[in-house]
Amino acid sequence: MLRFKNVFTSNNNGESKQFGTFTGVFLPTLLTILGAVMYLRTGWVVGNAGLGGALLIILLANAITICTGLSIASMATNIRVRAGGAFSIIAQSLGLEVSGSISIPFYIAQAIAVAFYIFAFSEGWLRIFPDHPEAVVVFVVFAATITIAAISAKLASKVHFIILFVHIVALSSVFLGTFGIANSEGVTATPELWGEFSAASFWGVFAVFFPGVTGILAGVNLSGNLKNPRRSIPIGVISAIGLTMTIYICLVFWFSSVATSDELVNNLTVMVDKSAFGPAVLAGLLAATFSAAFTSLVGAPRILQAIAEQDIIPSGKSLARVTDAGEPRRALVITGTITFITLIVGLLTGGLNAIAPLMTMFYLITYAALNGVILLERALGLVSFRPSFQVPWYIPLAGLTGCLIVMFLIEPVFSVFAIVLIVLLFVYLSRRDLTNPWGDLRSGLFVTMAEWAAKRVIHMPGSSERAWKPNLLVPVTDTESLLGSYRFIKAVTYPRGSVSVLGLHTPGKHQDVSGISSIVDAFLKDGIFAQSALLEGDDLDQGLLFGLDTLTSAFFHPNALFLTLNRHMDVEILQTKLERAQKNETGAILFAQHPTTSLGREQSINVWIRDQSPEWEVGLRLSRLDLSLLLAFQIAKNWNGHINLITVVAQKEEEQNGLAFLNSLIMLGRMPRGTRAIVHVGEFDEFLQDAPRADLHIFGTDQRISLDFAWKMVDRNRASCIFVQDSGIESALA
Repeated sequence: MLRFKNVFTSNNNGESKQFGTFTGVFLPTLLTILGAVMYLRTGWVVGNAGLGGALLIILLANAITICTGLSIASMATNIRVRAGGAFSIIAQSLGLEVSGSISIPFYIAQAIAVAFYIFAFSEGWLRIFPDHPEAVVVFVVFAATITIAAISAKLASKVHFIILFVHIVALSSVFLGTFGIANSEGVTATPELWGEFSAASFWGVFAVFFPGVTGILAGVNLSGNLKNPRRSIPIGVISAIGLTMTIYICLVFWFSSVATSDELVNNLTVMVDKSAFGPAVLAGLLAATFSAAFTSLVGAPRILQAIAEQDIIPSGKSLARVTDAGEPRRALVITGTITFITLIVGLLTGGLNAIAPLMTMFYLITYAALNGVILLERALGLVSFRPSFQVPWYIPLAGLTGCLIVMFLIEPVFSVFAIVLIVLLFVYLSRRDLTNPWGDLRSGLFVTMAEWAAKRVIHMPGSSERAWKPNLLVPVTDTESLLGSYRFIKAVTYPRGSVSVLGLHTPGKHQDVSGISSIVDAFLKDGIFAQSALLEGDDLDQGLLFGLDTLTSAFFHPNALFLTLNRHMDVEILQTKLERAQKNETGAILFAQHPTTSLGREQSINVWIRDQSPEWEVGLRLSRLDLSLLLAFQIAKNWNGHINLITVVAQKEEEQNGLAFLNSLIMLGRMPRGTRAIVHVGEFDEFLQDAPRADLHIFGTDQRISLDFAWKMVDRNRASCIFVQDSGIESALA
């Protein structure tokens, strides 16, 4: 019998698969959501907003987390979720740069959150033992959480069961507590449907409550330790969100029934006072804050380990190491250090509350990115997107917009700061040339955009003179010839042009063009879009003609054929190539390089213009002149050089007409400042001796090319020359 390995659940980083759906996803998510906000702020929300207002706030907050949870569930059934949870999901869709720029702040927020939960625990502890020093309580709790986390994440799951039991006892005590609000005369009062918002506005109350539902990634962060993340993440996240929302809604009805609005606003521990057994609620508060601190301390190192494994941060390979049991001990040390420093700062300054909004921003940005991923996947419509758990497009859209709106409603300044920080991280990571081992959607995204644009362009009327840019087809039979013309091709195409290298070789001579790929990489590194293709055949000249016919039928096709001249080439074959290029509306650039001076100082360009007499008219299209002017402008810009427009007339009376024509070309063609118009009266050959010295000379071609004339110009001018044939679709004056 054949046996197939389950490629969807295998692990590549050596971590042992320890957790199932309940212990790995549902329980951490549940316990993180049922935290300090539930015990200390839910009654305050009801007191300010009333029964109806509180229900609306809870439903709005949970709508965001439900949309995000559904998006996470859908992605988890479409891709192989690896270690790092949200980091893995975003990286496999938007790339390491985007995922890293979002996940690094998210990891730091997770590490700092450990300190916040520890401080919340100490507040509950000090209500029971007010004489205990706060610093001692804080560091004892920190030591306990990091010790348990260091021993094993498996031990963490056992602690979770104890905390769950305490929660159940606490909530049972709450719902068994007193029902009915009695006024001063002992008459039961009716709960307020809509509150007066005495302590804060609607959105201010919403901002206080929302952090209570931002624990939906607690289980997802343990994806590297899940036996079957594809199954566990959807079931665990959605069920935890559904149960916690139900608990919050029940608590809203309970609070509105047991206390007046004033009591709820002014007494943050009203849950303890109104429950059947107050100490059980205090125990629940301590368990909730300890659980949240512990869950963050277990999840944060795994995020860091996943980030470090892709070499996104310095010393990444060291931090990515795990123990034989799959525990990221080194990442835990870094996380514990950040938490320890945060605790010291909090004890000295009491300024932790100022950082809380920033933490919330990073959570919300992460949620927004997760919703954006599923929205993008659906929009692209790629065949690779076929999750077994489908969600309608409006769900991730609602989650994305909801996260962004809530960010700015909670704290606009921190929202801007968080976004700027993430953008800076993205710019930094984009320069790192990171290699994503999983692949992502970016190429598919840009291809889809290009296809959309192509379909739009095909149906648009008019010509493309305004959109012209140099897209060269460069046939190559040996790598050295391409190297020899590299600097010139770069000057012609940088920054918006492109180079399509067609490597031509006979059977068995592949090695002659084997170095083309490295030169194409050099073009790409220099900021020029370049690509290459190899064509094998017995007749290389016929191969070029075939390539011309084929490539010019493509949508993004070359618009100029680049050929390097030599003194011994067959002029008839060259003429055939030029005629085929003309037939395909492709221009031609024939490069005759001087063997000694090459491109000289790369400063000056002479453009030779034929005598236009007696018709010196400047029109939208210039006979055999448009491509020459466009190339002169492009090269001069990249050389930071200057241009001389030169014409030679036979009659003295044509001198002023020629000068006016050249000045019109300079003005209407928007040639660079410093471009000179030069008109010589006399013989062309005689003027060559006195013409301005230039590093490059540009000539238009006749209907038939003359190699004798071409090399005569190279020798007489003691400089490299190009001979240009227009395609008929360029316009230097457009």
